Amino acid sequence: MSTHDPSGPEPEGGGQPSFDKKPPQQGGGTPEGTPSDPYGTPPPSGTPSDRPGAYGGTYGGSPYGQGQPPPGRSPYDQPPPGHGPAGHGAPGAGPVPGMPPLGSWPNRILAQLIDYLLVQAVAVLLVLPFASLSDSSGSAGAFWVACAIYLVYDGVMLGRDGQTLGKKAMKIRVAMLIDGSPPTQSAAWTRAAVFILPAVLCCAWLWWLIDGMFGVFDKPYRQCIHDKAAKTVVVSTV
Repeated sequence: MSTHDPSGPEPEGGGQPSFDKKPPQQGGGTPEGTPSDPYGTPPPSGTPSDRPGAYGGTYGGSPYGQGQPPPGRSPYDQPPPGHGPAGHGAPGAGPVPGMPPLGSWPNRILAQLIDYLLVQAVAVLLVLPFASLSDSSGSAGAFWVACAIYLVYDGVMLGRDGQTLGKKAMKIRVAMLIDGSPPTQSAAWTRAAVFILPAVLCCAWLWWLIDGMFGVFDKPYRQCIHDKAAKTVVVSTV
């Protein structure tokens, strides 16, 4: 007859294993189902779209993404790459970083008028000993001489520091669009030639009107045709 008492304690290491015990977890024993890596925790709901810059959000914390304009603003409100004002959105800002604001139309027109009158006065003094201004040949001669003088005057003065006497008086100057520096010799002479030569060939005042009106409607740099040809822009010096 067996003398084993089923109500007694189980012998050590014998009998059935206790189901109250679980095998130890590998790596330090965190409960099953709980990740031990804190980075494995998923982000809170709405994080990628509601918190810029987190978990694959937008670059630099901008809610609109890299290179994208804010809603309601045209990409043309932003400066062209390599040419635009740094941090400019402010009115009157120059075309490139560090460049002064664009010259105003009244100042540009007055500067051109001052230069024209100065050059015309010199031309008249040169022509007057040889012809009378009262006849067509004398007035035509004065005009041709004035155009030749203006071409040289404009090319030399702009190639030096971007200013003629008229521009100095009205506190504006011509600058290279790309970096705001004074015009190169090539740009200065191109600008002067495109302004003068078509006027010599035909319809001077009509050409100058078309050239000037082109700049009125040009965006964003108000370039006349001679500025477009030379890749220049007119800015303020104050």
